[in-house]
Amino acid sequence: MSSDEEAALSSSSSSSPPLGSHYIGRKEDIVRLGRVTRLVDGSRDVLVLHHRGQLYAMDMRCYHAGGGLQNGDIEEFNGRSCIVCPWHKYKITLAEGEGLYQAVPNPTARPLRTEWRSKGVKQRVHQVTEVRGDVYVTLDSRAEEVESDRYQTDKYRTTFCNNHSKTNT
Repeated sequence: MSSDEEAALSSSSSSSPPLGSHYIGRKEDIVRLGRVTRLVDGSRDVLVLHHRGQLYAMDMRCYHAGGGLQNGDIEEFNGRSCIVCPWHKYKITLAEGEGLYQAVPNPTARPLRTEWRSKGVKQRVHQVTEVRGDVYVTLDSRAEEVESDRYQTDKYRTTFCNNHSKTNT
C-alpha cells in the first residue's frame, strides 16, 4: 500500500473516534482554512492540514530549527507532497514526515544532475480520523525519538515564546 493510500485510510470516516484521540475541529472548517494548529493533550503542538482531498497531521515545528510549519508552502517533490519550512526551506513529506534533500550523485558529471533523496523520518506525523464531519488526531506514541520531538517541550515553548515576543515588541 502506498503512503498516500495509507494517509487516505487514516483519514477515512468511521463510526466513532479512536480511543485516545483528540478533537481538532469540524472538517469543513479545516478545509476552508487549509490548516489549523492545536496544542494536543497539553503537550504537543500539532498542525492539521488539508491538501488535495486528504487530511494530514504532524508536529507543528520543523525538525531542523523549530520553524512554524503552519506558514509553510505545500509543494510536490519527486511526486510527493511536502510542506516547505518557511525558515530554511527544509522539505518534509506530509504522509511520512521524511526530510527530503537534493543529492548530487556524481559531482564531476556535466551537466550536473541532482536527485531527491530521503533523510529518513525527521518529523513526527499523527493519525487523522474523521467521524461524521469531526476531525480527530491520535498522537504517534512510538518510543523511538524523532527529531521534531525536541521542540515539543514546555521549556522550548517558554523560551521560544519569550524570545519571539521580545523580537516583535
